[in-house]
Parts: sequence; C-alpha cells; structure tokens
Amino acid sequence: MAARSDGASDLAEARAVSKTFVRDEHQLAVLRDVSLTVRPSEVIAILGPSGCGKSTLLRILVGLIPPTTGEVLCHGAPLRGIHPGAAIVFQNFALYPWLTVAENVRVGLYRRALQRDEENARITRAIDLVGLEGFEEAYPKELSGGMKQRVGIARAIVGGPELLCMDEPFSALDVLTAESLRSEVYGLWSRGDLGLKSMLLITHLIEEAVFLGDRIVIMGTNPGSVRETIANPLPHPREYRDPAFLALVDEIHAVITQVHLPDERRRPELAARIEPFPNSEVAQVFGLLEVLHDQGGIANLFDLATRLQLEVGRVILVIKAAELFGFVDTPKQDVVLTTIGRELVAGDANARKRIVHARLMAIPTFCYLVDRLRRTETMRLAAEVVEEELAMHVPNEPTEALFETIVRWGRYGELLGYDPETREIYLDVESTVASTHEGAPT
Repeated sequence: MAARSDGASDLAEARAVSKTFVRDEHQLAVLRDVSLTVRPSEVIAILGPSGCGKSTLLRILVGLIPPTTGEVLCHGAPLRGIHPGAAIVFQNFALYPWLTVAENVRVGLYRRALQRDEENARITRAIDLVGLEGFEEAYPKELSGGMKQRVGIARAIVGGPELLCMDEPFSALDVLTAESLRSEVYGLWSRGDLGLKSMLLITHLIEEAVFLGDRIVIMGTNPGSVRETIANPLPHPREYRDPAFLALVDEIHAVITQVHLPDERRRPELAARIEPFPNSEVAQVFGLLEVLHDQGGIANLFDLATRLQLEVGRVILVIKAAELFGFVDTPKQDVVLTTIGRELVAGDANARKRIVHARLMAIPTFCYLVDRLRRTETMRLAAEVVEEELAMHVPNEPTEALFETIVRWGRYGELLGYDPETREIYLDVESTVASTHEGAPT
C-alpha cells in the first residue's frame, strides 16, 4: 500500500463529492459525501453492489462527468476537463466494430502529438503485451469476449497512462477467461516499465477485490457512500485458497453484512452463507411433488414438463427448489420423491408448514437471515439492506426476484414476515406453525 503523500503527488482525489441526476423533474441522488484519494504505487478496488455509484465515482475522478457538489483534484490542483493521465477499460469492451484491432488501439493515441512511426511502435507493443499479435487486422466480430477485452486493455495502455481505471472489466467474461485476464492485468501493472503508477478497479466481487487491491473501498447504497476502507496486507502473488486470503474475504463479508467483528480476527461462520435460491412458487413445488407421487415417486424431467404444462427451464427451477428442500433427488434425467417429500405430500396444511419451516432452517440463506435478524434489537431489517447483501453475495442473481422468493417461502414456512408498507423483513417469532391454518399455498 502506498504511503500517505503530499497532495501534489496524488494522482486523483475526490473531496466530499456528491452526485445527483435529474430525470423527468425527479432527483436521483447517486453519491453522497464521498472522499477518495488515489496515491502512487497502489491498486484501489472499489467494491459494492449494483446501484451504489461505483462507476459514477470513477467517471467523476477522471473528469468524464462533474460532481454536483464537492471537489475533484489532479495532482493537488482542481481538475479541469478530462484527467490527462487516466485511461479506462470498460465492462462492455466499447470497440468500434468498423475498425481493426490495430485501429481500435490507435484510438488510445488520439490527440497525441506523435510521429507515425512512434504511433505504430506503441500500437505494436501494446498488442504484443496483451497477447494479440497476429490479430492486428482482425475486426471485433472475429474476436471472442476475452480477446475483445484485451483490445480494450491495449487501447488503454498504449498512451502510457499513469492511472489505469477498470470498470468491472471482467464481468462480461466467462470464469476461466476472467481469471486469466486478472492475472495478466496485474502482470502488466507490476512490470514497472509502462508508466503506470496506480490502478483503480471497480468490482462487485469480493475475491476479485482481494486478489488485485491494495486498498479495498467498500461502498453502500441509497445513495452511494463509503462504508469502510480496508488495507490488504497480502503479498503478491496471491492465492485464492490461501488461509490469509480467505480470512480477508471473510472479514470483508462481515463488513458488508454489518457484523461487528471482535478485536481478534477470525472467520465468521455465517459471513459467506448466502447462496442462490431458485426462483420458485410454493404451489408449483407442491404440484411437482403431487405429480411425482401420482407417478409412483419417480418421473423423467421432460415428462414432468409436459404434465406440469411448464417450459423445461421453468421446471428445472422448480426441481432445483424441491431438491434444495430435500423433497426430491435427481439421478440423471429422473426426479425421485424422497421420504421427506412423501411426508409433505401426505400431510395436511399444518403439517406441510411445519415441514417447510424445519427445512428452511437447514438452508444456508435462511439460516443467515435469521441470524442477521436476531442480531438486531427489533428483529427487523430494511428490504434495501437485505437486497444489498444479496447483491454482494450472489451478484449474478436477479436481486429483486431472489428477495421476493425468499420472502415468499419465509412467509409460507412462518419463519419470516414482510411489511410492504415499511418495506421491512422481520423474524416471525410470535407465530406457531402448529396452529390451525387454512387455505392452499400461493
């Protein structure tokens, strides 16, 4: 991590920056009172869920958009226009489809007073550094996603920037390609001969922030603000399975979920327990179990889709939910009713609620939420807090749909309640699942 420096050496600085957008006469506050300094010789990872203003903060720091209030500095002086030493790698590649690889990279030298020979030399070197030699005359349509992002990286470094900004550069790539590019980007940064002084990374993945970042800035939402900044003391190269790496990941999980850590660092047992939960209706899961029971407890996946009159993709989600509860097993393409599944089919409304209640307490996501609620004085949490945590732990899942599914099952099992007026989720401590209930699941 870089030592604290005087303002003149700081590459970029935001001081008490706020940003409000006006749309159709309505104001949308995106950032509130955010301060951040980018010093030489460090990688800063800005971590937060979608909608927390990460990308807006990046664009303000490099001068693409002005703040509503606050001040932006470049080497200690007020920033006027675009930051002269910054370059950006975008999430969506942002390549010109009518230009070749070499021509797209040349865009990074726009308005540079260079001789043609020097331009060509820089372009050749940048393309070579990202491993695209031989593809100079190829067009974007001929490239894979990983190759397109390599072009974006080459375009960013060709001008020799001092600050490389990356806005979720790996999120549009498959897991293996993203992993490879992360390592290569750090390799470029650590070379020391490209003129790069610092990097600023926007991400929603905790592991990515720990892998690359020297300082990890954790942002909250509504509006975006800095919740905490954590120094990363781990030496490079960093290994995902290293105990110290995992411990730091857990520490950040705990900060994100607002768990109060003890003075002695430890691995929070529940910090990483939120997992994807299939988007499913209670009635559809019960209908699946009824159909299986009628067919002797076993059926083929595609036969079930026909019987349930649902698309195969939808049936798979319903089956996944039933399997998560332990109601079915799925050997190959068959779906088999389990003992607990048979008990649920045979039970009345009260028995079904008791079974679902018990099974919910065996599902990590619900265990996590119950623990979070018990840690509050009122046993209530704002929906936006829960949604933010869901977005951080399972960023590839639709947050709103996941929240609604959790509320739906939590209500049915009389484990969780939800107040739509206050938009709060709460622990249903007063309910008794053995009491009399009427009606079918909805």
